[in-house]
Amino acid sequence: MEALLKHLIDITCQRDHTLLDSSVVSALHDLVGADQVRVHELFRFRDQMYIRPKTWIENGKAVSAEDCMTADQYKGEPISRYPILLDAIQKQLESVTQATPGIGHTLWMPIWLQDKVNTCIEIVNPTPYSESTMHVMEGILSVYRNYQNILDYSERDSLTGLLNRKTFDEKFSRMLAASIADAPPQNQEERRQGGVEKGQWLAVVDIDHFKRVNDQFGHLYGDEVLILVANLLRASFRSQDRVFRFGGEEFVVLLRSTTLEEADRIFERFRRNVEKHEFPQVGQVTVSLGFAAITQESPVVILGHADQALYYAKENGRNRVCHYDKLVDSGLLRSEVSNDTVEFF
Repeated sequence: MEALLKHLIDITCQRDHTLLDSSVVSALHDLVGADQVRVHELFRFRDQMYIRPKTWIENGKAVSAEDCMTADQYKGEPISRYPILLDAIQKQLESVTQATPGIGHTLWMPIWLQDKVNTCIEIVNPTPYSESTMHVMEGILSVYRNYQNILDYSERDSLTGLLNRKTFDEKFSRMLAASIADAPPQNQEERRQGGVEKGQWLAVVDIDHFKRVNDQFGHLYGDEVLILVANLLRASFRSQDRVFRFGGEEFVVLLRSTTLEEADRIFERFRRNVEKHEFPQVGQVTVSLGFAAITQESPVVILGHADQALYYAKENGRNRVCHYDKLVDSGLLRSEVSNDTVEFF
């Protein structure tokens, strides 16, 4: 009982989704002796549901995809590869058990928030759990579900479900601190000419001609475009990256641990995903994107760099990806921050 209370206290004092996930996998691992516990994210892409791990147990400790700078192996895969879980979600079940030879018993527990599910727990154990142990797990997950609701209300954009502007400040500061701690000393010129070392990147995304969508088709279709673009953002980036709705038709992406060449390819892939997507009634929608490296410069400067690159993209044809340093090196932009229309921090 003392161990249970300790874990419940730890779960209920968290004010961050990542820390909450770590607390619940630690509690389940310690209290029920599971071989493995994972928290998975569920998301939709082109009418198909995908699953990818967010937090799991590794060497007896909780590990988050957000803390794994090179967690490329933890990418999404179609949930159709897990037919028992898919069937449980379609039937809106609270849990389902699967016995697999050589692995043991896998307990899937979708986390329902009203009639929606975007998280599920996977618990792997050699033998089935007793009824009393199931009651303990269900109690822990009830607390977890309640706190997810509270955090979603404060951290998530109500329309798209993406992280909101308020949450961006904390996540950005955390990534900036990690970038400064890991980066070797180098001057600005060395950074521009490198491109081989892995770094962190900030991108600002804007939907092209979004006002025209609202004016021509109405705000309901405009909202649907925002939701579908948000789904494409989730599907185009990795579990350790972070995606935010910054306001209106503008989004921000924090891309972790990748080279300049890879970052440009990833952003281009997202741009093409949007361009190729058929939006109901509206047809084709495109986005413009500007990105910059997360360096030891101030947050205002980094955001300003990405925003300058975005506005260059908007003013030079739209539906394109622009890198701030490349524009500066080419003489197409001056190395300064000048934008009176956006408030940073």
